[in-house]
Amino acid sequence: MARLLADRPADTLTIGEMARHLGHSHGAVRNAALTLVRRGEADQGGTGQPEFRANAKTAAAAQSAVISPPGTHSPRAQAATARTTIPAAAKPKQTGPIRRAGGQLYHPRELADLPDVEALNRLRDADVPVLLYGPPGTGKTSLVEAAFPDLLTVAGDGDTTVGDLIGEYTQADSGGYVFQYGPLVTAMTEGRALLIDDATLISPKVLAALYPAMDGRRQIQVKAHKGETIKAEPGFYVVAGHNPGVHGAVLTEALASRFSVQIQVGTDYDLALALRIDARVVRVARHLARQVELGELGWAPQLRELLSYQKTEAVLGTRAALANLVGIAPVEDRDAVAAAVIKAAGVKQVAPLTLGKQLPASAVRQPPSIGSAHRGRSR
Repeated sequence: MARLLADRPADTLTIGEMARHLGHSHGAVRNAALTLVRRGEADQGGTGQPEFRANAKTAAAAQSAVISPPGTHSPRAQAATARTTIPAAAKPKQTGPIRRAGGQLYHPRELADLPDVEALNRLRDADVPVLLYGPPGTGKTSLVEAAFPDLLTVAGDGDTTVGDLIGEYTQADSGGYVFQYGPLVTAMTEGRALLIDDATLISPKVLAALYPAMDGRRQIQVKAHKGETIKAEPGFYVVAGHNPGVHGAVLTEALASRFSVQIQVGTDYDLALALRIDARVVRVARHLARQVELGELGWAPQLRELLSYQKTEAVLGTRAALANLVGIAPVEDRDAVAAAVIKAAGVKQVAPLTLGKQLPASAVRQPPSIGSAHRGRSR
């Protein structure tokens, strides 16, 4: 891969172009290209389909093989029969933090005696679709992003259409209309992983367009584009997210039957403590989570809310962060959340973060106007 880019330093190449030139699958080529980018040995661009080109380090990278750290990608080239003969204990485990595409760190958790990212990659190798379910903010999307660097994501809701999955005609700059393929087609043709986030908010009729790609046919027909047949390349894989408590989320039998493995995802409160989130607030979250399990409450802070609390506290202070924690709870659960916060934090009272009285003009710091800033520079 590095040699191909280094030999064409003035060109930007797509995954498809490099796959045709090298004779490898789209998935394998994409993993190699992303590895070079992560190592700083190639540059990635493109506003839609990703494009890659050489940089100052590419030629040096072409002199030796690029080996990715364990767990950063799945070993697609290995035969399935060979994979199944390797005992789980003999394989390396990715237990340390993994940097996701956006730069955030993901801390792997245990799943079936394996790090979760490794378990998901093994399921991908075996072509076993996975449904992750649990409250919002527990890290479902983060896990999938950490496991699959080649991920494409569809954010599902009640307005998601078949066109959002497969593609639709859009107007080009020239004024004509061209067919723009959707993420499902892209994932199929490039052998990439596809996350259908909040899948149970999508209409069952829309999701039906996905099913032929997941079963033994591994192909779909794009009726809107001349009835074109799209076949899935090796590496294509579907994983979905489901938030059972969200209004409108319906896990139909047709959807559930497509996902052979269904994994419950909750918040790891020990991880929250390890991330140095206020222990009192973590204690509140644990207490509320137990009440949710007993059916006494409908909401408890998850890891997303705890991380938000930590950031808010650093900016606005503890009192404001506690008030905000109460304010983001559903109205029907706020009293219970406030009571738990008062007991754990030792404060007399706490109410949702609210704007107070208007401050006198003398107490408000005004930003400099453009004119005054310009005059200051001229002097």
